[in-house]
Amino acid sequence: MKSVADTSRMGRVMIVVAWILALGLLTGLFQQLLDRQSNPNVGLQGGVTDGGVREVRLERSRSGHYLAPGYINGVPVEFLLDTGATGVSVAADLADRIGLRRGAAGYAETANGRIRVYRTQLDEVVLGSIRMTNVSGFVNPGGASGQVLLGMSFLKHLELVQRGNTLTLRQHSAAQ
Repeated sequence: MKSVADTSRMGRVMIVVAWILALGLLTGLFQQLLDRQSNPNVGLQGGVTDGGVREVRLERSRSGHYLAPGYINGVPVEFLLDTGATGVSVAADLADRIGLRRGAAGYAETANGRIRVYRTQLDEVVLGSIRMTNVSGFVNPGGASGQVLLGMSFLKHLELVQRGNTLTLRQHSAAQ
């Protein structure tokens, strides 16, 4: 037979466990909210219109950038759209994981000054339903790990329309 003290102790333990579970659940929910604010395009979907145009809609992040998940040569990456970048710029550590070969060395002018980069060729770049092959790019030894600047060697083949906080990218059938 359980005493009143045992029952009371068990009740306190259950209350502590309930609080721990509630705090864990709230922490997870708030983390999802923060992740969604920093990159609202995590679950990026794309589609094809009736006219055969591939279309992707991106929402601007809280920081004012357009971020999106995608693939380079089948490897998942996070893109930061950068119309000021000449090519697709891949950080060296990510380029090594993808298996990109470094070609001729050169220099690029960035917001942080002049840097040494290496030319490379991306067999395939995928952003939602948009897919391109043989895209020129650069390996950036000082680039931010894990993030890829999606520059004009990719974007110049697309129609870009910005309205409010939404950027729509369209790939017409002739662009590959």
